[in-house]
Amino acid sequence: MLVRSSLKALLQYWLILLLMGFFFATSLTALAQTLTLSAQNPATPPQAAATPQSGSPATITLADALQMARKNSPQFNAAVTDLKVAHEDQVQARAALLPWVSFNSQYLYTQGNGTPSARFIANNGVHEYIAEGNAHQVLFAGGQHLAEYHRAGALEALARAKSEIAARGLVVTVTQTYYGLVVAERKYANAQRSAAEAQRFLTVSQQLERGGEVAHSDVIKAEIQFQQQQQTLQEAQLVMAKARLDLAVIIFPNFNQDFTVVDDLRLPEPLPTFDEVQALGSRNNPDLRAATAALRAANSDVTIARAGYFPTIALDYWYGIDANAFARYGFTTFTGPNGELLRERVPNLGYSASATLTLPIWNWGATRSKVRQASFKRQQARLELSFAQRELLANLRNFYNEAETARGAMDRLGRVADLAADSLRLTTLRYQAGEATVLEVVDAQNTLTAARNAFDDGQARYRMAIANLQTLTGNF
Repeated sequence: MLVRSSLKALLQYWLILLLMGFFFATSLTALAQTLTLSAQNPATPPQAAATPQSGSPATITLADALQMARKNSPQFNAAVTDLKVAHEDQVQARAALLPWVSFNSQYLYTQGNGTPSARFIANNGVHEYIAEGNAHQVLFAGGQHLAEYHRAGALEALARAKSEIAARGLVVTVTQTYYGLVVAERKYANAQRSAAEAQRFLTVSQQLERGGEVAHSDVIKAEIQFQQQQQTLQEAQLVMAKARLDLAVIIFPNFNQDFTVVDDLRLPEPLPTFDEVQALGSRNNPDLRAATAALRAANSDVTIARAGYFPTIALDYWYGIDANAFARYGFTTFTGPNGELLRERVPNLGYSASATLTLPIWNWGATRSKVRQASFKRQQARLELSFAQRELLANLRNFYNEAETARGAMDRLGRVADLAADSLRLTTLRYQAGEATVLEVVDAQNTLTAARNAFDDGQARYRMAIANLQTLTGNF
């Protein structure tokens, strides 16, 4: 009967499993059919309405490009990472000034020899259990730990200054690349206009030739000019594509060329006076801050090296168990007054403390060598700080002169471009009236193209001069 009952229960168990498998398979089949129908007739998600707009190219300003470059530039983020690491170093140096607490748990077994101390005299018994907390504090170490804390603070300031240098350098790089694309697009537009003007002039010369007003050589010269402008147009397109790739690599985390940039070169930034620039450079120059922080770190290194001449005083406090039984209380056996063996309960839990004084006596001149080594580095840091101060004054004057010159050149180049356009219009009218030669028209066309390109380069040059000046002063 017992066997039949077991077989019956086993069959019921397998029947339940088969039914569960059947329902599970049916559910999977229904789910697969639902997914297939969904794939064939997908429902429009809430964001599907924005899909046509997401296909349009993104419009990026210079501020957008700078923000995107800060996220994706490995050099800039490496400087930021160094700053974060330097901050954690300062946290660790501050922790070295404070007492720290640790816990030690240990079990020692020693081969017995019939005595309570077993075979090793250093141990306290066959079985020894250690479970105790330790509080440790260095009271005096010649000022080493305090100097290390100050050094960590100086290195953090140095890393912060270097991250600011990297940020301002990134601004220069992005500005140059951004306006490089803007100027390339402008030059491509100039090449398109020049090609259209060359096409119109070729048509005019052909019409005049058919009317017997000019020689066939004029048509040949016009066609040569047209072919040259077509080649210039292709070269300008190539330069524009390269400039777009250069900017895309800097600002995008993936390979993306589907974007447009805002041309704001016609809105130049104002240039402050030199006195204002000099005041900003004295307050906000990261190179000067970096050199100052490096000197502070070098001074701390000298103090750390000199700490090797002084003694070290440390305190330790232990609380826990160091006994032959892992228990709060133990037992000790002793002989009573009548020769009987007695047992007495004794506490195992307790504390101990120690004070340690370490005196440096002789280390073959290693401490003296460390002091001299740190002094050499401090002398070099002082020299670099002095050079950074002189270099700041020179670069401020140099970059300001460049910005001032670029600003004046931009105004003049704009005037030249306007005059060149008017000259081409008048020369073309004179040529149609038979008062100018084909060479004059071609020369006017080339002059206009060069003037437009020079004006675009002049506007970009002024923006780059402002960006270089702001690497020393920060934003105006």
